[in-house]
Amino acid sequence: MSTIEHLVDDLERSYAEAQERMSDPAVYNDRRTAAETGRRLKELEGAKRLADEWRQATADLADARSDPELAAMATELEAEVARLEGELSLALVAKDPADEKDVIVEIRQGVGGDEAALWASDLYRMLTRYAERRGFKTETLSTSENEAGGVKEVVFAVKGQGAYSVFKFEGGTHRVQRVPETESQGRIHTSTATVAVMPEAEDVDIRIEEKDLKTDVMRSTGPGGQSVNTTDSAVRLTHLPTGVVVTMQDEKSQLQNRLKALRVLRARLYEAERARQEAELSAQRRSQIGTGERAEKIRTYNFPESRVTDHRIKLTQHRLDQALEGDLGEFTEALQAEERRQALAASGA
Repeated sequence: MSTIEHLVDDLERSYAEAQERMSDPAVYNDRRTAAETGRRLKELEGAKRLADEWRQATADLADARSDPELAAMATELEAEVARLEGELSLALVAKDPADEKDVIVEIRQGVGGDEAALWASDLYRMLTRYAERRGFKTETLSTSENEAGGVKEVVFAVKGQGAYSVFKFEGGTHRVQRVPETESQGRIHTSTATVAVMPEAEDVDIRIEEKDLKTDVMRSTGPGGQSVNTTDSAVRLTHLPTGVVVTMQDEKSQLQNRLKALRVLRARLYEAERARQEAELSAQRRSQIGTGERAEKIRTYNFPESRVTDHRIKLTQHRLDQALEGDLGEFTEALQAEERRQALAASGA
């Protein structure tokens, strides 16, 4: 039996087991297990369709080889079988279980003062435009502006199937080289902004116990620290076991701010747990083409040369204006292809 036959047999067995588990009342009544099994079944569906097509194509090829009247079709069927085997090999590489999730994105100004805050604002616009191009919905959760018109920090959600599989490649340090509007000598300055991309966790992924939370309420503040309302609507949540702190103040309602803070807290805890597991499995790290850490310089945007360079895959494009309008598809596709190539190499397929 060939390697691909073994892989298809294992896939069909796993798919049948997942279907059986979904119909088990004990699984169905356990919210966490049912969610995990449902995700597993969904993960396998695409590969199962390819496996069905491969089985049909190999059967047709066997018939063509054994029947002289069908011999002319053999070459075409061989090419189809080879194509399906290639797609199956990719589909059966272990995927990041978070790839289908919504994401929470945090953008913070880095080095460069007011210019870095303006650049963080530009990145926010670029990434939300990109989300719209991909058919995703965005929701701004929190914005902290600076007095020069930029942002010190902005947090937003991107919703849609496969959002994490697209936006995970945006995590890291984005560097800009340009002449600031306030620069009278025309000198090019280098500034940075950092992006963190986290899968949005569900209740079944991360349970947060009320006893583990410390809640502080305060008045919302604007640029420069001035109070912007007269009620204690801002909320700061501290997760006592880990020390993670999230503050939300954009909503007028304390309850709405608390719900948003919980979403961000859950995402941060989920990402921290994923990072811990990946560290234990360092040979199979999720992001071999980039850690996604804020300190890692992933891309440079050079205004004088209209150049965008992704340092992880050494891809350079001279179309800065389009990139800033959210036209990042070519970068994402190249990064996804490199991720698949490395995953295939690691699996020995």
